[in-house]
Amino acid sequence: MSDPFELAEGASPADDAGPAPDAPPVPAADPPYLNILNDSQRAAVEATDGPVLVLAGAGTGKTRVLTTRLAHILMLGLARPWEMLAVTFTNKAAREMKDRVAAHVGRAVEGWWVGTFHALSARILRTHAEAVGLTPDFTILDEDDQLRLLKQILEAHDIDEKKSPARAVLGVIQRWKDRGLSPDRVAGADVPDLANGRLVEIYADYQGRLKTLNAVDFGDLLLHALELFQGDAEVLAKYQRMFRYILVDEYQDTNVAQYLWLRLLAQGHKNICCVGDDDQSIYSWRGAEVGNILRFEKDFPGARIVRLERNYRSTPHILGAASVLITHNEGRLGKTLWTELDEGEKVSVRGVWDGEEEARAVGDEIEALHAKDHALNEMAVLVRAGFQTREFEERLITLGVPYRVIGGQRFYERLEVRDAIAYFRVIAQPADDLAFERIVNVPKRGLGKAALQTLHHLSRADGMALSMAAARLIDTDELRPRARRALAGLLEDFARWRGLAGAVGPAELAATVLDESGYADMWRANKSPEAPGRLENLKELVAALEEFENLAGFLEHVSLVMENADSSVDDKVNLMTLHGAKGLEFETVFLPGWEEGLFPHQRALDEDGVKGLEEERRLAYVGLTRARHRAIVSFAANRRIYNQWQSALPSRFVDELPDEHVEHAVQPGLYGGGGGGGELSDGAAFFDGAGWGRRRRRPAATIDHATWQAPRHDGPPQAFEAGQRVFHQKFGYGHVTAVDGNKLEIAFEKAGNKKVVDSFVDAV
Repeated sequence: MSDPFELAEGASPADDAGPAPDAPPVPAADPPYLNILNDSQRAAVEATDGPVLVLAGAGTGKTRVLTTRLAHILMLGLARPWEMLAVTFTNKAAREMKDRVAAHVGRAVEGWWVGTFHALSARILRTHAEAVGLTPDFTILDEDDQLRLLKQILEAHDIDEKKSPARAVLGVIQRWKDRGLSPDRVAGADVPDLANGRLVEIYADYQGRLKTLNAVDFGDLLLHALELFQGDAEVLAKYQRMFRYILVDEYQDTNVAQYLWLRLLAQGHKNICCVGDDDQSIYSWRGAEVGNILRFEKDFPGARIVRLERNYRSTPHILGAASVLITHNEGRLGKTLWTELDEGEKVSVRGVWDGEEEARAVGDEIEALHAKDHALNEMAVLVRAGFQTREFEERLITLGVPYRVIGGQRFYERLEVRDAIAYFRVIAQPADDLAFERIVNVPKRGLGKAALQTLHHLSRADGMALSMAAARLIDTDELRPRARRALAGLLEDFARWRGLAGAVGPAELAATVLDESGYADMWRANKSPEAPGRLENLKELVAALEEFENLAGFLEHVSLVMENADSSVDDKVNLMTLHGAKGLEFETVFLPGWEEGLFPHQRALDEDGVKGLEEERRLAYVGLTRARHRAIVSFAANRRIYNQWQSALPSRFVDELPDEHVEHAVQPGLYGGGGGGGELSDGAAFFDGAGWGRRRRRPAATIDHATWQAPRHDGPPQAFEAGQRVFHQKFGYGHVTAVDGNKLEIAFEKAGNKKVVDSFVDAV
């Protein structure tokens, strides 16, 4: 009898498309790997005939099902390794899959097709490169090479890269490739307003240049494989015959090109098993289509649906809260998670006064848990937007609690934040050459390589700072007129900003610098997917300066923060975005910022409507189900936005959490109902036992989005006097107790005695 793990003598995996070997006799007793499965998991493993969709809820053991199914097919002799195609989304997952299967079958498995979509497509294309106009030794370009090539093409088309950045153009091209669209198939409605309306022509030129270079980018790996399958029926039939079984992990995250690729290959034996969770589809922004998993039964008539609903991770209260929340989505196949774990704590929902109080509460809870021997590694703060990490980072640093930012940089290490801080450093210290060099041509001011070399040469020769060298060069002829004008304008700007530093607060100064330098406009004009997040970080940076009396104090603070950034301690609190947390789990999860406009994010609602809202709700579901024993949701009644305090309404997701699984912890004196009484300020929220209600909101002050400046009162400055009743956006109502120029001392009814600037106060 032939061994299903052995290749026939003289044969190759790619050529062997004959019948599978005779199946070995089925053992009398079940193999050990089946006995460790629950009933649903076992059903998914043993369903070896025809299409199968495994709906695997969070924490239900999908990886165990995938690897056991692979081992089971091999052990039954239904296919040999090279007749099985297993698709993952990461190389790490592929390695883990190989290791687990080897453990099940007791030996390493050679010759099989396990890997990512891109790796498997590259393997196919190396064999059939000529069919798509390449040679087998084609090069796969990285992003830097792609951008350089696109910049050359944009220049050849006489397109201003400032208005149509290469990165933005590349993003559009990659989205087309994710949808399986070659240049000749891009419809007019799919073309954004970029590159003077010549995007399709540029796409075609880009593809032509890649062919000339015998190169592809990552999007091409799938696109060319599709072209191969659609254009050569014989090649397609070969792979359809060869792959007797196809297994796909994270099917809910597939894009259109990946979906088409899989559907073509599965038409042979139709033994395709897709594992995924429609409730965890959260990557539409990078091309994922939740519709792929929702229409599985239509694509593969007669498909069997197996639901994995027993959760091994979270307590009943956490699962109950998450399950009820996600039922508000209409676009789902439906399942109900359950567990045999102890009941545990209810999900805690906490309302606080503002973002600073939220960070303080989270920090205090982390310290309290750590004092009870709760490992920091097992705690995570999951935010909707990257800019939210700043307040938590600074609070943890103040407390001396080590932390790590997963999937991204610490706030003050982010490119746009470092650029902005470089401007502030030059204002505070004109001789700071490192900072000056960083921003002298950011945004681009026409200072080419030759001009910068001249600047450095004079600086070194005369032993002076770069800014002093620049001041000399603007009065000589060493530089071209355009470069001299650019340097002169920049030096004038810095002189003006230094003068302004003594007259306005650091936050207003920062906003002015970011606008007048053109740095903010540079990111507003940038069409790349990262640009909105970078702008949010800059706005958060401006807000951070509100807490300091002057620019020097802020820069010293940043230096101390950066000094504490490196730590050899392994036990650290985890900070990350909700998107970055998928696939992870922790004992305790903090979920801050559950407010309308922040979560669900307003941009998702504006751009995608109901579809965007449902993905935001899936993101909330993912966040809750990361927690094993403790989930703490929080929202703030006030949030600083664009350097202005505004009332914030609790997220609609808070209302959608079921009372039987939730404990509402309301800050005394802030909210009504269980909050300790007291009149609510306009715009505040309150819990009435049935849900979070809303008081009448004060008319919102106009925000100047173009300049980011905090709004000033129209007309002449208001005059205040002791005893006068006033309202402050952050602290609410109070009475003036002392006046010192534009600074007021106020006894607030709820916030106590505070010193504030009069421009943030309204007379009542």
